[in-house]
Amino acid sequence: MPTTRTGGCQCGAVRFRVEGELGHASICHCRMCQKAYGNVFAPLVSVREAMLVWPKTEPKRFQSSNLVRRGFCPDCGTPLTYEAPDGVALSIAAFDDPGDIAPVIQFGTEGKLPWVDNLHTLPERTTLDDIDAAPFLDKLISYQHPDRD
Repeated sequence: MPTTRTGGCQCGAVRFRVEGELGHASICHCRMCQKAYGNVFAPLVSVREAMLVWPKTEPKRFQSSNLVRRGFCPDCGTPLTYEAPDGVALSIAAFDDPGDIAPVIQFGTEGKLPWVDNLHTLPERTTLDDIDAAPFLDKLISYQHPDRD
């Protein structure tokens, strides 16, 4: 029985479905990925031989280099794809259930920011542990598309 996974952007305008097994998951620290994600690295998983379907609409794409296009939602800007000659990779966090898509390798480590390796040493708090934000959180209404349709 084939594996089917779903995901999409934060506003729900662009959704995807992957039918079949995913390839290897990775994170990329290169400066192009940092800029594309507006973050310290890009968490990606290869689609490989699985079938990728865009049931609503396809993402808009930006040609970030002569060989790579990056797909994103034209409405909310969520980064969704990395598209290169060797295949398509999807943003891990864009999946409805990303918890078991664990990276197995890091690429572009020459661009790794010096403090990334120490993130695990920082103090941790859950959202509700931040009592100073409680009045703000009490009024917060999410407009993000829920995981799953």
